[in-house]
Amino acid sequence: MIVIDETYKGELNEGTYIALGSFDGLHMGHMSLINRVVDEALADGVKSMVYTFKNHPLTIAKPEAVPKLLMDNEQKLHLLESSGIDVTAMISFTKGYMMTGPEEFITMLMDKYNAKGIVVGFNYKFGYKNRGNVESLRELSHKYGFKLMVLDAAKMDEAVISSTRIRDLIINGHVKEANAMLFEPFMLRGTVVGGRKIGRKIGFPTANMTYDNKYLIPKIGVYYTNIWVKGKLHRGISSVGYNPTIDEGQKLTIETYILDFNEDIYGEEVRLYFMEYMRGEVKFEGLEALIAQLNKDRDFAAEKDLAQLL
Repeated sequence: MIVIDETYKGELNEGTYIALGSFDGLHMGHMSLINRVVDEALADGVKSMVYTFKNHPLTIAKPEAVPKLLMDNEQKLHLLESSGIDVTAMISFTKGYMMTGPEEFITMLMDKYNAKGIVVGFNYKFGYKNRGNVESLRELSHKYGFKLMVLDAAKMDEAVISSTRIRDLIINGHVKEANAMLFEPFMLRGTVVGGRKIGRKIGFPTANMTYDNKYLIPKIGVYYTNIWVKGKLHRGISSVGYNPTIDEGQKLTIETYILDFNEDIYGEEVRLYFMEYMRGEVKFEGLEALIAQLNKDRDFAAEKDLAQLL
């Protein structure tokens, strides 16, 4: 897959069919657009393309309303490539870009990316102050002669699949339900750092990972997780919380006991996939009660399947 940004000076000589959107989280609603643009491009012998942003548009348009992100750009590019997209334009959304008018935006796509077709969702808006919509896009398609495909909302359990719906599920601990709408299970990326090593003393050593607050953090509690480390996926039990039984820390930590694993991974980058909410955070009466519960958690996790990643 070719990845280009706003510094790209060339022109795509081959025609393109372009899927437009912010693609926050890459859920099954986005997948319907991506599948359609891939299919249409193949049928017409041109390149399939996604046009999206490095940063959420609200970081510029309305910073106080920026939502927590569901996915980092590295994972987004990996999943787009896995879906068969030929070209991804990942553009920085700036104040200057925000001033682009709807028609100017569309003519730019035609001039710079040789757009022959455009695929959007039913509620797509574009251009300065979102003045462009599906109706104005239809008018522009007639004016400039490109093919326009507008897709209906994708639904699950009779409700529209959206990034907002997925965020609400995750912050309430319903990660299993959220994952059913995503390309891959919800994931956080971080680096393993040193901790107090108390878990090691009770037979449950944990990998304490860094995290970036601009990404969504799941509800406090204990999760069955999968952790990708050193090129392999492992089952894990992850705690998102404040360790009330041991130290009642003031800083939220994300730490994972990795089943059947005993390697030094300090400094390693890991990807933590949240598979299922197991229980809430509890302050146990003592270490014996905590250990008994951790043994139950380990037995639960040991019976679970590993994620199927793209």
